[in-house]
Amino acid sequence: MSARDKLRSFFEANVGRVVTTKRLRKIGGISEYARRIRELRDHEGMQIRSHIDRHDLKPGEYVLESLDRIPRIGQGISPQLRNEILERNGYTCQLCGAGSKDPDPFNPNRTVRLHIDHILPLSQGGTDDKDNLRVLCSACNQGRSNIQTPTESARNILARIRKAPRAVQKEVFEALKQAFEINK
Repeated sequence: MSARDKLRSFFEANVGRVVTTKRLRKIGGISEYARRIRELRDHEGMQIRSHIDRHDLKPGEYVLESLDRIPRIGQGISPQLRNEILERNGYTCQLCGAGSKDPDPFNPNRTVRLHIDHILPLSQGGTDDKDNLRVLCSACNQGRSNIQTPTESARNILARIRKAPRAVQKEVFEALKQAFEINK
């Protein structure tokens, strides 16, 4: 039985239970357990979550939320195309302007992670064409399905803020937090 098969069986037998990397390393019998977990998640659609996905998990903890599989759509974006989109968008989120080394607004112990997002999702007929791809941070990417796209005037304001120096961006962010009483 391969390490991937062992890990799949272990997760399925422990649905909803938090498991640690130490245990997974032992079960799989390999040090590359994280790669096998990504394969289970990305190629097989298993709903395996980590501290990146859920704030109640600590680094090194995983949980299989459900036995239901998420259907896999397409093969993904090549590393070359990913780099091209990141460079084109200046390594910043196209909605909020956050960069990869900025603190995560929802978890100050982490930095922002950048993702390549499909403007029109694949499930709605979108493609992997460059014109349909943009960079989003984890926070914007996770919440995107529940928000409407910004109006044209909001997009213009966001574009101006993204072009401003980082200190000005932070000043605008703090002013908006105060105006909307966020974190009070």
